[in-house]
Amino acid sequence: MARKGKSGGPAAPVEQKILDQAITDILSERYLSYALSTIMSRSLPDVRDGLKPVHRRLMYAMYQLKLKPELSPKKSARVVGDVIGKFHPHGDQSVYDALVRLAQDFAVRYPLVDGQGNFGNIDGDNAAAMRYTEARLTKVAELLMEGIDENAVDFRPTYDGEGSEPIVMPANFPNLLANGSSGIAVGMATNIPPHNVGELCEAMELMLEEDASVEQLCKIVKGPDFPTGGTLVEPKENILDAYKTGKGSFRLRAKWEVEEAKGGAWQIVVTEIPYQVQKSRLIEKIAELITSKKLMMLDDVRDESAEDIRLVLVPKSRNIAPELLMEALYRNCDLEIRFAMNMNVLDGGLVPKVMNLKEVLQAWLNHRQEVLVRRSQYRLEEVLHRLEVLAGYLIVYLNIDEVIRIIRESDEPKPVLMKTFKLTDVQAEAILNMRLRSLRKLEEMELKREHDNLSKERDSLQALLKSESKQWKEIKKQIGTIKELFGAGTALGARRTKIGKAPSLVAIEQIEDALTEKEPITVICSAKGWIKAMKGHEHNPKDFTYKDGDRARFVIEAMTNDKLIAFGTNGRFYTIACDKLPPGRGFGEPVRLMVDLPNDSDIAALLVYNPEAKLLVASEDGRGFIVPEKDVLAQTKNGKQILNVDEKTEAKICLRVAPDHNYIATIGTNRKMLIFPLEQIPEMTKGKGVILQKFKDGRLGDARTFNLKAGLTYRSGSSEAKVDSVKAWIAERAQAGKLPPNGFPKSGKFD
Repeated sequence: MARKGKSGGPAAPVEQKILDQAITDILSERYLSYALSTIMSRSLPDVRDGLKPVHRRLMYAMYQLKLKPELSPKKSARVVGDVIGKFHPHGDQSVYDALVRLAQDFAVRYPLVDGQGNFGNIDGDNAAAMRYTEARLTKVAELLMEGIDENAVDFRPTYDGEGSEPIVMPANFPNLLANGSSGIAVGMATNIPPHNVGELCEAMELMLEEDASVEQLCKIVKGPDFPTGGTLVEPKENILDAYKTGKGSFRLRAKWEVEEAKGGAWQIVVTEIPYQVQKSRLIEKIAELITSKKLMMLDDVRDESAEDIRLVLVPKSRNIAPELLMEALYRNCDLEIRFAMNMNVLDGGLVPKVMNLKEVLQAWLNHRQEVLVRRSQYRLEEVLHRLEVLAGYLIVYLNIDEVIRIIRESDEPKPVLMKTFKLTDVQAEAILNMRLRSLRKLEEMELKREHDNLSKERDSLQALLKSESKQWKEIKKQIGTIKELFGAGTALGARRTKIGKAPSLVAIEQIEDALTEKEPITVICSAKGWIKAMKGHEHNPKDFTYKDGDRARFVIEAMTNDKLIAFGTNGRFYTIACDKLPPGRGFGEPVRLMVDLPNDSDIAALLVYNPEAKLLVASEDGRGFIVPEKDVLAQTKNGKQILNVDEKTEAKICLRVAPDHNYIATIGTNRKMLIFPLEQIPEMTKGKGVILQKFKDGRLGDARTFNLKAGLTYRSGSSEAKVDSVKAWIAERAQAGKLPPNGFPKSGKFD
């Protein structure tokens, strides 16, 4: 149906406005708006009061509800309702979550909300629904809003324009560093740990006395002070660097002690856990380490916590060192964490900036000076107004009969009073609003006393506003008051996080031994590449079973926590963890399921990994070099290319060089043997290497390193034979060599 106009005729066509704009411009413009909104109105705190908009609105709504510390609390639902109705048009659950966190003494160092009811716990349990809990402000929150009705800060209209809200709090409390903050914005984030207010106050007192450096401040502010305690074990130089740059990390450990039991037994009791770690998840992780046998030293973990934390760790043996057990736990669970600090804040509520310790403290001091000046100016205006009114009252008492006569006889007494006694409009209005009972003699005396007191206050305020030094002296006095309320000796003042020494290095091998199950095994790898592990070392090779047509090739004694290195004929090294090997029953599994060994390649050697040793690797064409064993460990199934070989050549030799070996013997398929000093072979990490022995019509068959004094041995049948004198075969590297001694195996192998 066609639309009709007011007169019944057809309606005028709707004017459409079409913008011809590139989609990239539209997206960038709108995403920029979103990013700015996230940074300024959601994620980053203001450096002056340390609050984000949602927290600031919560505080102000509770202030308006008169939820003072000394008065009765109100339902949290009432507070949340006021916040989302007046100031914060977002979901009620997000606002309630913010309220809950401000009341949790394990999440906030100096709580801003005094919560009554179930506000969650350190185990990670959620708070009760908002209709069940009650809340009111704490003394800290009161200090944050002290003077908010005295023109201390600017206000702006709320989202619907029906009210106003503070842009920033007066903040007579260094909340940003005291309670910390965290948030993720678009392209930036912030993470500020809580600190001890007593230390912060002392640091700011030093700043007001002299131009203190960050180094001087760090002698007072020794590090973060987390509400859950713990021990800070970060080196002092790292802490100083973090406070200088505004970025860094702090290593925080749980606090523990050893409890002695009967018969020399002992157990570890954890009394404090790191900040933001949920106790229940921590216990689950430790229990998982026990059941998966990744922490062989620990037998049991029990939670005996009541109001205080008490985690009991029971070792398997009394012979284990408690420090070693804790080091193993620190490496594998959240009994040790790293708290990353990023002091990214809104400078002046507008500009994101990463500040150092001194800049943050100075920004708070500057804000306090501005608040002091504004409050003093506000109070001065009130005092001057009252003095003006009192001056009018005193005129009344001096001319009371005439004033009464004018008021009784005049239709418009106000202009007459102003003209007769030279009064101001304010004074005349105040006189006309006086009550008759105020005309008694006693009231006159009180007015004179009040006038004298206000005159002194006026002079004091005017002097304060004119002198910056007096302003800083007043701010220092305010800082002293904060220190008296929350410094050392008070309930909240004692430092909870102890400053400990940086931990001494415990040998990685010791830790790994403590973490891994260690049992003897025998690794069997067949000629066709089937591998398995049998428990124990003492096995009869006749008991090993293989597939039809297969036979044994490598039989190695190892431990379950060892690693094997497999050298492929393609020149690559592969790593196999012994605890991942299939059990000894059956024929095992193909090695190719564990490593990506190409079909045209085979395993030339299989060894137990020893990072302290060195290997000699060589190819069929007689080239090779020595490589440190620690450099051949592969991190992926694809292996690590060490010896470069071409398509027509295979890697042939991989043998471990004993520390006392100084010579090498090589023999080719042409039955020519050469002996030369081992020092002639270079040490490399990758490549083709150098020529070990030259061949005209043969290839490298075998090699052996040995000590010249001990002599060269080889296997002859079931026994071992020794070359009487090796002088005839000693030459320089890369020679052709001579025929081996009589009795040397026809296989051309030393073994």
